[in-house]
Amino acid sequence: MSDQQSQDDPHAQPAQRLGDFLSNALIVGVIRLALALPYATRVRFVGWLVEHVIGPLAGYRKRALDNLALIWPEMPKERHLEIARGCLNNVGRSFIENYSAKDFPARMAQNTPQGPGAAALEDAVRANRPVILVSGHFGNYEATRAALVARGYDIGGLYRDMKNPYFNAHYVKTMEAFGGPVFPQGRKGTAGFVRHLKDGGQLVLLFDQHVLYAPVLDFMGEPARTALSAAELALRYDAQLIPFYGIRQPDGLSFETVLEAPVPHSDPTTMTQALNDSLSARINQSPDQWFWVHRRWRADED
Repeated sequence: MSDQQSQDDPHAQPAQRLGDFLSNALIVGVIRLALALPYATRVRFVGWLVEHVIGPLAGYRKRALDNLALIWPEMPKERHLEIARGCLNNVGRSFIENYSAKDFPARMAQNTPQGPGAAALEDAVRANRPVILVSGHFGNYEATRAALVARGYDIGGLYRDMKNPYFNAHYVKTMEAFGGPVFPQGRKGTAGFVRHLKDGGQLVLLFDQHVLYAPVLDFMGEPARTALSAAELALRYDAQLIPFYGIRQPDGLSFETVLEAPVPHSDPTTMTQALNDSLSARINQSPDQWFWVHRRWRADED
């Protein structure tokens, strides 16, 4: 690495590397402690930890509250706080579920995917037609992928590298443990992703995070930059575009795995707005299951 590259990359600096190493060591310690516990206790413990300790200290609860105030300004602040706490608890539960590489997939293997998209997926696979399964950071999005992989589907995923390289190394392994290939965002990853799709494979995409300079669409009644890539790929490769959700149930441990009807092919903007509307409906039904901690509404900042 050149001197200029070292200056441009904060992770190349000794202080940043040390910070990344120490923060990852803390995360790994929590993971190892949690994985030593029985499954149900483990999930409840990390949910509590993120809700009451990590979320408030890291500023995630404040960000969730700010987002809730933007979207539902008339809602009582007590309800905002209740949703934010439920959101953080769900984030923690999802995190450790995804690190439970044996227990979580085994539990999800008992799920039968519901909804009209399940039959559409079967028909597409039978016809060797590619499928793009699209979701947001809602419930636990890996629940449905795990349930489908258990039924023999070869479902790949596209992931965004974490800023902390130490954390990213084991984070990627958790996704690979669910079965199906995973591809990093970027030229190399996209090439493998597209190859898998062209071969008639199934792919999972999450579309609900801010993407710099992406078109501004409506999401929960506010302008939000939203990538059109899922719809563009569906049109380019004649793939079914199916919204899906892993909806956490009242016991906090089980899920309803739902595949909605495929989004009709039209144009990328119309199709992506349909995805936004689908996710918005789910959030309105179960607001504490969406990850309000993301900086989703930043259209005015670009």
